[in-house]
Amino acid sequence: MARAGREPGQAASTRRRGAALEEAILRAAAEVLRESGVPGLTMDEVARRAGTNKNALYRRWPNRVALGVAAYRRLAAARTAPPDTGSLRGDTLEMLRRANSTWSSPYGEILRGLIAAAGGTPELLAQLRDPAADGAQEAAWLTLLGRAVARGEAAPEALHPRVAYVPMALLRNEYVTLGTPAVADAVLTEIVDEVFLPLVRGRGPQGGTPTPQAPPRA
Repeated sequence: MARAGREPGQAASTRRRGAALEEAILRAAAEVLRESGVPGLTMDEVARRAGTNKNALYRRWPNRVALGVAAYRRLAAARTAPPDTGSLRGDTLEMLRRANSTWSSPYGEILRGLIAAAGGTPELLAQLRDPAADGAQEAAWLTLLGRAVARGEAAPEALHPRVAYVPMALLRNEYVTLGTPAVADAVLTEIVDEVFLPLVRGRGPQGGTPTPQAPPRA
């Protein structure tokens, strides 16, 4: 029987500590975001679903927006997996198209809601607008560039985090500039063909294009 004053489902809070409790809280917050969006994200609801109390949430996040940002980053990391089309151009276009699709999907609606709720809080906005901060997106883009180097499409000098993240930076600039939930596919192609690929090819030892290597024979 639960102790007096404890809400149903909170008994487990006495047994969970540290990372286990934090994981339960983030999982509950992510569920609320998926089901009800940012307006439905409250500390009370997350605590209820996580089987804990609000104090456990406030010890880790100062408010519901900070918790929502952490939960969104968890969702975004779970959806990050680099494609492998066999070419840098194909991989880059696929990554941009995925991001473009996500921005106009329910996940994008969550992100836009969090950006609006964050208001003028620079730290939260930086976390939302720079997913490379948690390493997941940056690792994916570096993987694509690393594969291109291995195939001979790019010189080793091109393998740099700032170079790798240029396509996403330009795509995000389109969102901010246009204020739309999606960018035309022709713009994605321009980002790849007119900016990113020339940048990568210009990062050779003397600014030249590396000679493509023939694929290994079966």
